[in-house]
Amino acid sequence: MQAYVLESFGLENLKKKTITDPTSPGKGEVLIEFKNVSINYRDTLVIAGKYDPRFPTPMVPLSDGSGIIRELGEGVRDFQVGDKVITGFAPEWRDGIPRRDEFRTTLGGPLDGTLRQFGIFSSKSIVMAPSNLSLAESASLPCAGLTAWSALMEANPILPGQTVLVQGTGGVSLFALQITKKLGAKVILTTSSPDKIERAQGLGADYIISTKDFPEWAKEARRITNKQGVDHIIEIGGKNTLSQSISACSSFGTISLIGVLGGNAMDANLLPVVMNQIRMQGIVVGSVRSLDRMCRAIEVWDLKPVIEPVHDWKDSVSILREFPRGKHFGKVVLEII
Repeated sequence: MQAYVLESFGLENLKKKTITDPTSPGKGEVLIEFKNVSINYRDTLVIAGKYDPRFPTPMVPLSDGSGIIRELGEGVRDFQVGDKVITGFAPEWRDGIPRRDEFRTTLGGPLDGTLRQFGIFSSKSIVMAPSNLSLAESASLPCAGLTAWSALMEANPILPGQTVLVQGTGGVSLFALQITKKLGAKVILTTSSPDKIERAQGLGADYIISTKDFPEWAKEARRITNKQGVDHIIEIGGKNTLSQSISACSSFGTISLIGVLGGNAMDANLLPVVMNQIRMQGIVVGSVRSLDRMCRAIEVWDLKPVIEPVHDWKDSVSILREFPRGKHFGKVVLEII
């Protein structure tokens, strides 16, 4: 079969090559033919050797994939040949609070990922793709979609009428926007890109703050909320934005720390966190059962992920090189042809 193999760290070492076909699935396993994969910022860090240089190479990168079951192993009862499925980010994290090894053993590092034609997986580590989505749309869900879902629905559920602030227009932020609107809450979106404002409004953002016009955007967020502050903040920037998030957050509000795009060092006044009893929670994607719960909600809501035009996987290297520049709106998806 064809696969992209990271022979050693560095994008220049990512090569498309022929590798050995997988064997038939064993007991409790399925053989998946991948049709689409999506790219996350984590993938670019893994490839560069900046995420965890202890990950083994050679390795097949990327963690998100969707495809069709082509063969069932002995004892598989929950799926049939031909089912459209998506892979769980952490295959051993099935539900609840996992052991450390269960949520640290993830696709696209240290395990082989999805940028390949076929793979064998435990039937307990995959879920049915939402019936209302294409496989390209479904491929966007395992990391970005589930991270937003975990923050807003699993770790500390939001309520109708509350306010959620999302930073930027990347995959997690736009999923958070869409989920928030389906739950009857309001969305404040911050962006530094004027060309993305209209598209964000089209997705239902109630308020948009230009960080170019309001560098101290927390003040504007508090003005919008009549000085009450934001109930839940999807924190993406880390060092560059955490102080603003703390200032913008309401008393007894929540900050979900999703990413550290601006740096992972802590440089913030923590006194307001204590005095306003702000809850700060780190979010590491979610379990396989959480992924299934989200997919079933997506069916009920008929939620459609925001994806860029789908690219041919032959262009994987150039697309991965461009990805960190952040020019995309929503998820970047590749088709395995």
